Parts: sequence; C-alpha cells; structure tokens
Amino acid sequence: MADYLDGNVLAAKSFARFGVTHMFGVVGIPVTGLANRAVQLGIRFIAFHNEQSAGYAASAYGYLTGRPGLLLTVSGPGCVHGLAGLSNAMINTWPMVMISGSSDQKDSGRGDFQELDQIEAVKPFSKFSVKAKDIKEIPDCVARVLDHAVSGRPGGCYLDLPTDVLHQMITESEAEKLLTEVEKGRVFEATKAPPSSVIAKAVSVLRKAERPLIVFGKGAAYARAEGELKKLVERTGIPFLPTPMGKGLVNDDHELAASAARSLVIGKCDVALVVGARLNWLLHFGESPKWDKDVKFILVDVSEEEIKLRKPHLGLVGDAKKVLEMLNKEIKDDPFCLGKSHPWVEAISKKVKDNVSKMEAQLAKDVVPFNFLTPMRIIRDAILGVGSPAPVVVSEGANTMDVGRSVLVQTEPRTRLDAGTWGTMGVGLGYCIAAAVANPERLVVAVEGDSGFGFSAMEVE
Repeated sequence: MADYLDGNVLAAKSFARFGVTHMFGVVGIPVTGLANRAVQLGIRFIAFHNEQSAGYAASAYGYLTGRPGLLLTVSGPGCVHGLAGLSNAMINTWPMVMISGSSDQKDSGRGDFQELDQIEAVKPFSKFSVKAKDIKEIPDCVARVLDHAVSGRPGGCYLDLPTDVLHQMITESEAEKLLTEVEKGRVFEATKAPPSSVIAKAVSVLRKAERPLIVFGKGAAYARAEGELKKLVERTGIPFLPTPMGKGLVNDDHELAASAARSLVIGKCDVALVVGARLNWLLHFGESPKWDKDVKFILVDVSEEEIKLRKPHLGLVGDAKKVLEMLNKEIKDDPFCLGKSHPWVEAISKKVKDNVSKMEAQLAKDVVPFNFLTPMRIIRDAILGVGSPAPVVVSEGANTMDVGRSVLVQTEPRTRLDAGTWGTMGVGLGYCIAAAVANPERLVVAVEGDSGFGFSAMEVE
C-alpha cells in the first residue's frame, strides 16, 4: 500500500523544503499538528504567550535575516491578534508570512468555531494573500507567499490553511512530485539597478553641491549596504545622518557623523542623497521649514512607486547596496572629496562637538533618584564595554527610546531595533527574542520604558 500524508505534513514539508528554519507563534486548533510536524522536520518553533508578540518577532526576524519571518496562528481571534505583527512588517517593509488555520470550508457562513473571512481581514495589512483550497495547492501557496514577501519592496504576506485541507490526504509520491514541480518553477527576482546614465547624473549633482548630506535608513541596513556606504562617505568626505534604525551602518562615532547636528544639516544642506529611507514623518516629509525649500533630493529606493510619490530631484530605483556600488565606481573614475577644512564639514564638526559636550556634561552627573540620563550612561558604557560583536539594542518607550537614540552608541549595522516607522509600542520582547534567534552570537539588550515593557512583559518567561 502507498504511504499517505495529510495537509499538516505537506505544509511542514513545504516550508522546510523552501528554506524555512524558524517559526514563531501560538498553537491550538487547527494548527497544532502543523507545528509538531514542522518541529519533526527540523524547523525550530518558538512558542509565545500572545500572537501579537510572536508577530512582532516574526517581522523583526525578517529584517535581521533577510528571509521571511513566519508567524503561525489559530483561526479567528488568533489571526486578528497576528495582524499587529503583519501590519508592522508591511509598514516597516520587512519580509514576513503569517499562516493561520481557518474553519472548515463546507461550514463557511454557518457560524463555525472561530469562523472569520481571514483573506478579507488581512487585505489592508498584506501585500499578497492566498488560501489553499485543496491539499494539492499547499506547496505552490507556500512558495508564493515566501517569494512575494521578499520580492520588490519586502512586506507581509498571508497564507490561509482551512481545517479540512489540513486533514486531507495524498500519497507521499504525489506530495514529492508536487514539491519538486514547485521548487523547479520558482523564479527569483534579479537585483534592481538604475541605468549608468542616471548614476552619472547623481554623482554630478553631488560633485557640484556646496553642502551635501548622505541620509540612510533601515532599507540600507536590510540591503546589507554598510560596506559600500562607508566607502562612499570616506571617499567623498560627505557628512552623514542615519535614521534611528540606520544607526551603526557607519559607526556613530565616525568623524563625519552628523546626528548631533541634525537640525543644522537638515536645515542647511543643498543636496541630500537619501538611501533606503523614506521622506515620511521621520524625515519631516522632505519639506520646509525643517528642510531648505530648494534642497535637491537624490532618492535611492527599491520601489519605483515610492520615488514617484516623493518626486525627488533625481530617483534611483534599485537595491541600495547595488546602487551604492555603482556610485562608488563612478566616483572612483573621477574622484572628489570635501576634506576636513571644507566650510560645510567644519561647521558641522563644530556643532557636533558643542552639542556632544553639552550632553556629556549632563551625562556625567549622577542623579539619584534616576533621571533618564544617568541610567542611559551606565547602559551605554556597559554595552560599549562588550566590544565586538556588538550587542543588539532593543529600545522601546517614548522617552526611553528618544533619550536612548541620542545617548546609546551603535558601532555595527542592524544592532538597533525600536518602534520603527509606525511608532509601535509593545514590540520590545518580541524583537528581543527575534534578535536572539537571528543573532545567537550577539548579546541582546532591552532598554524598556515601564509602560512599553508592560505590553509584552510575560514573554520574558
């Protein structure tokens, strides 16, 4: 007799076959079997107390590894709780897949246990969603959600697995045939890069600038662009400003770091090369009065839609690492560098020194009972004392996060996780667990405000 397997096994086999190594979630009817089969096939399942924190973990895992973070939830309320993580992944443009069990298809509309039209529910929060309506569709559906999550601009995707599909059976040989066919049919998107003529234009604009600035964000971090970014900064002598989660791509202590003179550089620069960061609220929409009304933006983004939305002086559609590589090559052929005595560099350097001196004077005071600065200094010094590999710092809570952004020093890429583009509170413990899983060689330090910690404190267990 032929050996048979059910939808739980086939789904688990699909994930394992297509490269999944970790899964976050909360098990229960109807997905306990799927989680068990995944564990048997070598996928590590990290169980949480709440789907919300598990979803935040899955989203951060996607950012830190470049592979989709997986969230497994039960049907109905489990799916709804998981939407927090899915939406967080979409807004931050991190690759993530939420897989939810759902009620039996034949009982749809009859008030089945935890019944919900989950495909409809996830629409505002996902870039792609699909329901496996038959066991034979499972491998293809799994491949599609995994591939959509990382293609183009990364984001959250959703896979719906009905109870009846998880209990359907097929032969092992048929399952293997389906998996092989899907595996062979997967097509991976080539790395995007702009034409060389546009690169030459961008370099020309930078070369002619009197007060240029390089701004970079977590999109550059996701693209692993730190090597090319540092090369560009040091080759041109252009000061740089990271967004909060861009910190560490180039060492915060670098002589061209302009974070401590943020208002000056944003208000006075005449050309801003923005790499992997959106001109949204975090960067004051790129508009006056924060920015000079005549500033020329050169925007590097993997999404053509983003560039069309922002209408920069020049748009470079492509992978951040690849674009920076092309810019560096173009500059190498006809080099230019501002130098330490350049009036713009000197003005920034002076402002940075003044502001850092004021901050250090405040940090030097031992205030008891604690204010925000005294513990931040202690934490900063302890983290710097660890050396390399530098710890991952998870920073959460309004005041805690804001003060920490100024005081805590990032020396290596992807070592700061915070509330991000959406300003989400409650991400802390989920992010910590994701960071520990994604970077087992690094210490993970959570710097939490009391209220932020309260959202997910039980996940400490």
